[in-house]
Amino acid sequence: MFNKILIANRGETAVRIIRAAKELGIKTVTVYTKYDIVSLHVILSDEAYRIDDYLNASSILEIAEKAKVDAIHPGYGFLSENYEFARLVEKNGFTFIGPSPKAIKLAGNKVEAKKVAMRAEIPVIPGTIEPINDINRAKKIAEELGYPVLIKAVGGGGGIGMRIARDGQELVKFVNISKVEADKSFGVSDIYIEKYLKKPRHIEVQVLADNYGNIIHLFERECSIQRRFQKLIEEAPSKASQVY
Repeated sequence: MFNKILIANRGETAVRIIRAAKELGIKTVTVYTKYDIVSLHVILSDEAYRIDDYLNASSILEIAEKAKVDAIHPGYGFLSENYEFARLVEKNGFTFIGPSPKAIKLAGNKVEAKKVAMRAEIPVIPGTIEPINDINRAKKIAEELGYPVLIKAVGGGGGIGMRIARDGQELVKFVNISKVEADKSFGVSDIYIEKYLKKPRHIEVQVLADNYGNIIHLFERECSIQRRFQKLIEEAPSKASQVY
């Protein structure tokens, strides 16, 4: 059990973590920028320290050391999916409340994650399992899959670096655009190609596991209502589960 944790997040995310920690008798430390000085998460926590940026890993680690916390909870967004931050947290002697750095790195690379799914004999969408950097090879693969195809960034998420190509001309155009977007947003320009599914259902199952081999799932969520490949509404349970 932890005595004190640092919450590397803000707003509602931090408030929910604070409330859960209080129920468990755990003290909380929060960070805030000049814009959040009177935010609820600052008021509710036991200690609060000012930082310049929620993405400044070194500042957060310095505060964790100063406040003598046992662990760091990243919440979601910001540094929560940054495997290098998770690695630094552990390297500096704190517990990272979340997936291991290895798991974060793997999940953040869509091509590698796809390979894991295939090894587990989980059906995947037809497409490449390696980054595509040659436009002629991209054209050949797109023709084999059949248009339309979906160009996707290997790293990151949020719909960034994703484009639908309906012919060879669009493929050339969107491969270049996706690579630029991916490099700017994720620092990695690699893209890959999948067959585009016109009206799929996007169903997610959230899985939680701990360090002791305990694993549970929280049933399914319907995430099919999207705009530009970004989810707008998540509904649980899914209507599809009632149909099938």
